[in-house]
Amino acid sequence: MPRVSRQLFHPRYWLTWVGFGLWWLIAQLPYRVQMAMGRGLGKLVWRLAKGRRRTALRNLSLCFPDMAEPERTNLARRNIESTAIALLETGIAWFWPRRRLMSLCHSVEGLEHLQAAQASGQGVVFMAMHFTHLDLGAKLVCLNHSIDGLYRPHNNPVYDLIQRHGRERFSQGGIAIAREDMRHMVRRLRQGRAVWYAPDQDYGDRRPHVFVPFFGVPAATITATSQLLRMGRAQLIPFTHHRRADGSGYDVKVYPPLTELPSGDETADARRINQFIEERVRACPEQYMWVHRRFKTRPEGEPSLY
Repeated sequence: MPRVSRQLFHPRYWLTWVGFGLWWLIAQLPYRVQMAMGRGLGKLVWRLAKGRRRTALRNLSLCFPDMAEPERTNLARRNIESTAIALLETGIAWFWPRRRLMSLCHSVEGLEHLQAAQASGQGVVFMAMHFTHLDLGAKLVCLNHSIDGLYRPHNNPVYDLIQRHGRERFSQGGIAIAREDMRHMVRRLRQGRAVWYAPDQDYGDRRPHVFVPFFGVPAATITATSQLLRMGRAQLIPFTHHRRADGSGYDVKVYPPLTELPSGDETADARRINQFIEERVRACPEQYMWVHRRFKTRPEGEPSLY
């Protein structure tokens, strides 16, 4: 767990502590009250955050071109609400006690795939997808099986401390790894750990990537997944998490290993990964992170899609 130092209580960080205190208090409210608050916040975001709304609508028009425009608009509206709810779900993931978290987890299917890998001593690239409630989804897995997480280090050390603590708790022996620290990830994989990893965002030109289809649109897709599998001598096990439509909690599903990866062809691997993710997103499109500009990096000479 990250250490608390005296410098974190310097007056320059008092406002951060107050903000997290308010977030903690909100997280103590009943689950259904928080979901209602999230939906209300989503309606406000839909009206005010025009940039996010445009991005979601553009992504959906690219990925679902045959969907009627009113249907796409309704999907985008529900997606913005899901994204707003995720702020509250992150507080739940970081601040709720184990017993209360367990009450939200209706099912965790397929844990035997993680357990078999652990029994064999082989590391696992535990492939996540950017569904809006990704922090809570990972936490529900941690309640049942230890995994390592990733995080983006924050310039504010108080935020960084609470973020790391929130992602490491309840995962016995699990740690949060800086998302750019490939060497540390490989080391943990070789130790037989399962490392949470989500390869479905566009990181610009900062990471090696190839262009392969995602919903029929060429998408810059990182090749690091294949490299982690190869260098970590690991297997790829995907998982998903969905919020129930009745607002009662969540279902988690761990899939069998994608044994054909790595194939030795990073482009083919990236194509297979995108295909798998696309199939999962189609099953629950309103809960995917469409506010991210997934297609911002374009092949040489192509204009921006945004």
